[in-house]
Amino acid sequence: MTIMEKVFASWSGGKDSCFACYRAITGGLDVRCLLNMVTGDGKRSWTHGLSAEILQMQSQAVGIPLVQRRTTRSDYETDFKNALLDFKSEGVSGGIFGDIDLDVHRQWIEKVCASVGITPHLPLWMVSQDGIMRDFVAAGFEAVVVAAKAELFSEEWVGRRVDMDFISQLNEKDITPCGESGEYHTVVLDGPMFRQRLEIVEAEKVLRDEHWFLDIKKCVLTPK
Repeated sequence: MTIMEKVFASWSGGKDSCFACYRAITGGLDVRCLLNMVTGDGKRSWTHGLSAEILQMQSQAVGIPLVQRRTTRSDYETDFKNALLDFKSEGVSGGIFGDIDLDVHRQWIEKVCASVGITPHLPLWMVSQDGIMRDFVAAGFEAVVVAAKAELFSEEWVGRRVDMDFISQLNEKDITPCGESGEYHTVVLDGPMFRQRLEIVEAEKVLRDEHWFLDIKKCVLTPK
């Protein structure tokens, strides 16, 4: 009998971390929990600025426990390592990350994981970004844009669903298709690993710090 490796998944709530987690599950890894680092007040994710509540709803929808750790910019690495040490004490030996091609990100991941004896897995590493986008949509995932650089995107892009039309229009822009350089961020609402789907009931678009944001006021879980 094959024993599956127990892993955690670094979770931002966006398409890349979600798709990496999905690839890990379908590849035979046992994802025990999702890890998300939140601001010191516990209200928002450090990576995408999503509310802690939205991330908790995603966790409920996919049926995988979410671990949220509060941190500051200066303490981020230390707090991340401490979370990994806690996971290791519970039998977790690996971590899933959604990074694609930024070497500086991979170097940080490998350094931090090595320091605590955790094996990093990057299912999307060096995969074609256009291919990732198309496979993500073809697999049945649903995501919408929640943040975008105002110099690259107009207000109309925020709140748009990630679909084949979205991908085609992205290809007309001089940006990385997955937004790997931070051009835009998404939140995943549904997909093949979801038991329930998230439905955005109320939201507004706001311009802040030279970025357009979809400020989600109300979101609910609905049956599939």
